Amino acid sequence: MASLSRQLARWLVGLRYEDLPPAVIDRAKGLTLHGLASVLLGSRTAEGRQAVALISEEEAGVRQGATIMVDGTRVTRGGAAFANAEMAMAGGKWDTFRMLTHPGTSILPGAFVAAETGAASGRDFITGLAAGYEVMERMAADFIPTVMARGFHAGVVFGIFGPAIAAAKILKLTEDQVNSTIALCASLAASNLEGARSGGRALREGAAVRNAMLAVALAKHGHVGGETVLEGDAGFYHAYAGNNRGQLTYSFVGDTRTSLDTITAGLGTEWLFLETLYRIYSTAGYNIAHIDVTATLCEEHDIRPEQVDRVEAVVNWLETQYPSPAFPSRREDLDVRPGSTAYFSAYGVVKRGLPLLWRAPGPDDPPDVLDLMKRVTLIPSHRMTLFGPRITIFTKDGRSYTKQSTGREFIWDFEEEARRIRGVVPGLPMSPKRFDEIVSTCRDLDREHRADTLIGLTIEKS
Repeated sequence: MASLSRQLARWLVGLRYEDLPPAVIDRAKGLTLHGLASVLLGSRTAEGRQAVALISEEEAGVRQGATIMVDGTRVTRGGAAFANAEMAMAGGKWDTFRMLTHPGTSILPGAFVAAETGAASGRDFITGLAAGYEVMERMAADFIPTVMARGFHAGVVFGIFGPAIAAAKILKLTEDQVNSTIALCASLAASNLEGARSGGRALREGAAVRNAMLAVALAKHGHVGGETVLEGDAGFYHAYAGNNRGQLTYSFVGDTRTSLDTITAGLGTEWLFLETLYRIYSTAGYNIAHIDVTATLCEEHDIRPEQVDRVEAVVNWLETQYPSPAFPSRREDLDVRPGSTAYFSAYGVVKRGLPLLWRAPGPDDPPDVLDLMKRVTLIPSHRMTLFGPRITIFTKDGRSYTKQSTGREFIWDFEEEARRIRGVVPGLPMSPKRFDEIVSTCRDLDREHRADTLIGLTIEKS
């Protein structure tokens, strides 16, 4: 049988825009819009400005490179990918796949660099983007908790493969070049959790996409990466998951066995990409359902905050121990504080939602939220789906009201994304009219002759 990287490479080279189901095309457009909104928001943050300044100071003046969004400076391809990814991370409007990976924060910057340098059409961009998500998420799916338990951040370790695949497709690399790109990504993948646990700031998807651009360039220029680099005895899964036999130390649902064969099973017919959620609020993904489910429960039964005695939430056990049960830096079921899951559950009850431009707890937190969060209890369970809490609100008159989340509430089509993301407009570095142009261009992206039209739209001239 062909190696895993070879199977992925053959599928990628043969993939056409016409092969994409309508739902996949729609999701690609929506996630593009979501990611761009995050870049725009992130350009106004200290972290985003720092990344732009770093790359601009090091690389400004490059002739054949790529563009830093919003800022407009032309730098190296890797530099542009890094700066754009860092702004996307700083903006807080990420997508989420199985809690601990945020594919778009690396895939979109890599895809845009390739689209700009390769003069790619909107259709080519969408095809590459969808492929990048699909490959990354298949590689990560069952292994995320185990990789985290070994001290790596799964979002970064797997985050190199998505942008590399997207760029390789957009730039029309051959099967051998794609195979080498994947193999080289295995050598360039890296991350560590201890820095963030000990007072530092994590080096995240920005580093992953910069290395992805290096892998693509090396493969394009003839560097041969190897054939069994993913599944081999000394390969990627042996290194990052601890073995190449599908044995897991942790899993979301308690199953500690999988198979590497699942990575390519049903490739092109079953789209894991469609499991990607919109993390619409700027908080940990496992908190977003608590906001909307408690808000909806209160709306459905006309429950007012002053009527609430207490709230209970049964949640997936891994959502209570971030980043990993092996070495949690916070225990959401034990530590009740502003910014905890209990805080967001209370916010949903008191405010019936969370502002899209909410950034962090602060002195303006509503007193009712701070009071109610002390009466929110989280109950970890191995049987609950990710992002699917079962919320019960107990009222002071002795009644109780329960709502079970499905875990899919934050999956929607482009039009719903366009409606919901407009809440960020007051915080953008551009006029509402300009943002409307971005929305319209994303909606009709498959009709665009050049996908990098969107890059230009992020740069609003004075």
